[in-house]
Amino acid sequence: MEPMVVIFLACLLLGAVVGILAGMLGIGGGLIIVPALSYLLVHFLDMTTESVMPVAVATSLSTIIFTGMSSAFAHYKLGNIKANIVLYTGVGIAFGAIIGAQIASHISGRTLKDVFAVLVILIAAQMIFGKQKASQNDASKITLGAVGSGAGVLSALMGIGGGALLVPALVWFRVNVRIAIGCAAFSGLIIAIFGTASFIIAGWNATDVPEHSIGYVYLPATLGIVVTSVFAANIGAKLGQKVNVRILKMMLACLLVLVSIRMILGIE
Repeated sequence: MEPMVVIFLACLLLGAVVGILAGMLGIGGGLIIVPALSYLLVHFLDMTTESVMPVAVATSLSTIIFTGMSSAFAHYKLGNIKANIVLYTGVGIAFGAIIGAQIASHISGRTLKDVFAVLVILIAAQMIFGKQKASQNDASKITLGAVGSGAGVLSALMGIGGGALLVPALVWFRVNVRIAIGCAAFSGLIIAIFGTASFIIAGWNATDVPEHSIGYVYLPATLGIVVTSVFAANIGAKLGQKVNVRILKMMLACLLVLVSIRMILGIE
């Protein structure tokens, strides 16, 4: 069987897993997609650690465009998106995502791998130990822009939608948690659009990308993940009403730590 077909089929399964977890836990799929796709590309397309990370991160961001649209529209219908928050965070996020994608495409693949792994460990720790407390200050326009910029840079570096970064930050500035989740969903769409576009431009003339890529975005993987993740997210949302999400989130966080340690030691 052709390696591209194997990767496409594996990404169909990956998309289903990511969609269910996203629906149940409210997390972006990039935390899972990037390490899984890195493994697939290294083992089936013989990519190196140096070249695989920008492709995995860019492809992950490209899938979030489609899942993010669905999520943002759902939160819009629920009234969870506040215009002034998404406006000011969105401007910061757009600039941050462009900068983050450019940084990711110009640094060493091994360095990007290690940065991703360390940041995932920090996010996993926040999932296990973090509590959504509020500060004594409301978020100003400048603060929202700064929060958006930081989330945009880190999310584009990691290939994630940014919810794990934005929600705690917005809650800290006394934004209602449901509003914070809704605004993070919309912001994740902005991160994905601007980050993906920046990765496509940065990798347009790259020679170390697989066939059937646009810039650093590997289209067969994008298609495979999107086809199943969009439907699986609805299933996950329903399952999330019936299971102990806190325990699942802790289990996922532990898995992310193990995967990150494995990435630091080596993908091959």
